[in-house]
Amino acid sequence: MCEGTDVPRTRFTSPLAGEVGRRSRPGGGKPHMAHRVISSRQRSRARALRRDMTSVERRIWSRLRAHRFQGFSFRRQAPIGPYIVDFLCPDARLIIEIDGGQHALETNRDAVRDAWLREQGFVVLRFWNNEVLTNLSGVLHRVAEALRQPLPPSLTLPRKGGGDRPNLGEGSS
Repeated sequence: MCEGTDVPRTRFTSPLAGEVGRRSRPGGGKPHMAHRVISSRQRSRARALRRDMTSVERRIWSRLRAHRFQGFSFRRQAPIGPYIVDFLCPDARLIIEIDGGQHALETNRDAVRDAWLREQGFVVLRFWNNEVLTNLSGVLHRVAEALRQPLPPSLTLPRKGGGDRPNLGEGSS
């Protein structure tokens, strides 16, 4: 008990030592993306893309922004590795790409990009501009379905000292 109160004392462990405790992760255990170093060139490019969004991107962004879509947080023109994705939901590891006519000529480039993003554990949804313009409710329905899916398995190994360990001490025979 904490002195002078009826509240039990809680022991917090240090995440720096590889331990797991109540304060070991910001957001109370919610999945989060590690902050990575982004080059100033890529950051400038992402800012320019945010500033110069197409009318189709603005249309879908008006539905996704500010937790408006089922309470999920989305980012627009977010840098991930060597790429800048149109829309990202970090909690669901979901990427939404809106493709204009130029993407019809870049199918191989898009396939390489999507494969790399999937290797990083993201789910990628692609929609044509025309699809967003003529069937926004259908597009949002597919996004909602993707958000309901469980997260893809992590491709990273646990850190040294983390994870489950066999109990070799007390009570083992």
